[in-house]
Amino acid sequence: MSRLAGRLAEGLADLQSRDLKRARRVIDSPQGAWVSEGGRALANFSSNDYLGLANHARLRAAAHRAIDEHGVGAGASPLVSGNLAAHDAAERRFAQFSGLPRALLFGSGYAANLGILAALAGRDAHIFSDELNHACLIDGARLSRAQVTRFPHGDLDALAALMRESRAQVRVVASDAVFSMDGDIAPVPGLLALCEAHDAWLVLDDAHGMGVLGATGRGTLEHFGLGSPRIIYMATLGKALGGYGAFVAGAPELIEWLVQRARTYIYSTALPPMCAMVAIAALDLLDADRELLASLRSRIAEFTAACAEGGIATLPSATAIHPIVIGDAHATLEAAAWLHQRGFLVPAIRPPTVAEGTSRLRVSLSAAHTRVEVQALVAALVERLAA
Repeated sequence: MSRLAGRLAEGLADLQSRDLKRARRVIDSPQGAWVSEGGRALANFSSNDYLGLANHARLRAAAHRAIDEHGVGAGASPLVSGNLAAHDAAERRFAQFSGLPRALLFGSGYAANLGILAALAGRDAHIFSDELNHACLIDGARLSRAQVTRFPHGDLDALAALMRESRAQVRVVASDAVFSMDGDIAPVPGLLALCEAHDAWLVLDDAHGMGVLGATGRGTLEHFGLGSPRIIYMATLGKALGGYGAFVAGAPELIEWLVQRARTYIYSTALPPMCAMVAIAALDLLDADRELLASLRSRIAEFTAACAEGGIATLPSATAIHPIVIGDAHATLEAAAWLHQRGFLVPAIRPPTVAEGTSRLRVSLSAAHTRVEVQALVAALVERLAA
């Protein structure tokens, strides 16, 4: 055992030497625009809580009611102990919200994407995956046993050429809808057109678009005004919606196939019913309070304008994610530590999450932030980074 542990110790030391070893912070407050670490208040620009709902009073109340009415645990897989009424209600609500015929709850976005790709694509399939896809789409493609081809990020011409060459019985294009480390939006209309032309499924991971994009916050499909029975739409409940879990929406036959064949659904205990009821409350709140989306978009516009004025180079983004690429991992860690000392929590993103030489500060904006907080962050970034 000492030899095995020694290999791990050597690997950890190697990560440390390259400034790639992660350390967990202990946050002793709820998520929000401000968090507490060891009793110290920090302006929180690290969270995916884009609408500021993770500690919202209406969602907390929904959680308490759900526990009182439905208990804490789901007991088993929905196919073993039955689909709970809370889950059924949430699935119906998600289908209605996304504008697709049917929806299915999963334990997480990671589990959903693994389940989708492994259920759809076997050895007779060909998956085309954007090179900047999230790890769950990459891993789902690997587990499917299909042929997997990565295409250059957002390059429709390259994808078209690859699809023309494929002779697979089943073709699947898989892409993030909003890319989590760059904040850019996939060319979804072009992806769908290629799937229509080549008789393929389009798997879209809208984890970072749901609640952010579209006239009413319904995500990337609303943003582009798209709908198709070829689309398999996945969105998480733990980012803009403030809770935990995920759903997949699409054609009735597709959802029924996932019920029967998605291993991460069949062999996992169902979400706690509280998660389903909290998600319904979040969707209801998003529909009722138009100011949530308006506030988020104001903060995005203010941050972008202030960075441009201050000479801070950010990657182009109309979403809540705004990366500032520094390049070197050590320099990025130093910048994040400097901001932390001044009361700002901004994560340093390093390989393997992003490519070598593209380490970055990832600023996440929320409807819960104020204009003053955004301006203070940009002033600190200018002090540290501007030439």
